[in-house]
Amino acid sequence: MSHSNKVFVPLNIAVLTISDTRDSSTDTSGEYLASSASEQGHAIARRDIVIDDIYRIRAVVSDYIADPDIQAILITGGTGFTHRDSTPEAVTPLFDKEVEGFGELFRYLSFQEIGTSTIQSRAVSGLANNTVIFCVPGSTGACKTAWQGIIKAQLDGAQGPCNFVPHLKANVDLCASRTQ
Repeated sequence: MSHSNKVFVPLNIAVLTISDTRDSSTDTSGEYLASSASEQGHAIARRDIVIDDIYRIRAVVSDYIADPDIQAILITGGTGFTHRDSTPEAVTPLFDKEVEGFGELFRYLSFQEIGTSTIQSRAVSGLANNTVIFCVPGSTGACKTAWQGIIKAQLDGAQGPCNFVPHLKANVDLCASRTQ
């Protein structure tokens, strides 16, 4: 398919902040991701804040994955090495497929900004039930790095040579053999 034939497809996105201390008035990272996605033309289907607890995180993310109207999930926080950081442990068992290159590329971009401290990021991504999930650190700077350097383009159906949009729920039933 020619890149010129690709078009932007607005997605329904859930934004989840993992934090024991933030609330809706202090969640600058979740706000950045939600406003950036909205500015690109996507809809924010859900926005929540959950404490850093494996089972609470997993329950909310499972609900998002099961929702037929949510195609992408952006998670900020809980990816570090403190005893409370548990986002990767909560989310990766839910993946049908892991996007191995996401964490590598995020740390590469982050290294250019913060040096070797980037090795303390356990940013991960995967697909579950035709929903793409991106887990990034909780700092607003890290969210900007991830959004601007990777996520924005991968959620844009016009991005070539490839992006995640054709693999998401909104496009699952668009296969020619299913529309006849």
